Amino acid sequence: MSTMNLILMGLPGAGKGTQAQKILEDFDIPHISTGDIFRAAIKNETKMGLEAKKYIDAGNLVPDEVTNGIVSDRLAEADTKNGFLLDGYPRNIDQAHALKEIGEKLNKPLDGVINIHVEPDVLVERLSGRFICRTCGATYHKLYNKPKVEGTCDVCGGHDFYQRDDDKPATVKNRLDVNVKLNTPLIDYYGQEKLLYNVDGDRDIDDVYKDIKHILDNL
Repeated sequence: MSTMNLILMGLPGAGKGTQAQKILEDFDIPHISTGDIFRAAIKNETKMGLEAKKYIDAGNLVPDEVTNGIVSDRLAEADTKNGFLLDGYPRNIDQAHALKEIGEKLNKPLDGVINIHVEPDVLVERLSGRFICRTCGATYHKLYNKPKVEGTCDVCGGHDFYQRDDDKPATVKNRLDVNVKLNTPLIDYYGQEKLLYNVDGDRDIDDVYKDIKHILDNL
């Protein structure tokens, strides 16, 4: 089997987590999410992990060179021999350049960048649709999981619902704007590098995956 070194990109709510799971079921490669490898490096007290912990404990952002070091250590591990699926890295152009160098050093160059594209206003609908029953805490979604009787909780029959601040449209929109700003330069960069594959994420989960699998089978 040829190796497959991938990055998975997409805005919050685009369905990245779901598609990552499907990719891993079909292809024998590890899912490398920056959150997970940070926690592992800190727990195992690696040199880079201890370095990162200093910044995190002080409430500061971990600088790029430490993040790049943690990613480099992780990509050097034996389970990446068939490839890897990177998620949450790179976050900026400097990290993208560093990843290219890491790939050259480890002889693991990138094969493709899958970007699950969904228009931000669709994502605002998706992400701000959640509401909660104040009486029993049952969660609903105005698009995907409405109560059987409008305005009445299926679980306890209560009528008092609320939205968490995180789920309010203005907060969601703000979070998406920040991510668009981060992602746009990366999408342009990987487009120029001829590594970018855009997939329309505003469809049924299985249809989205069918497109992704087709891309991966042909890499």
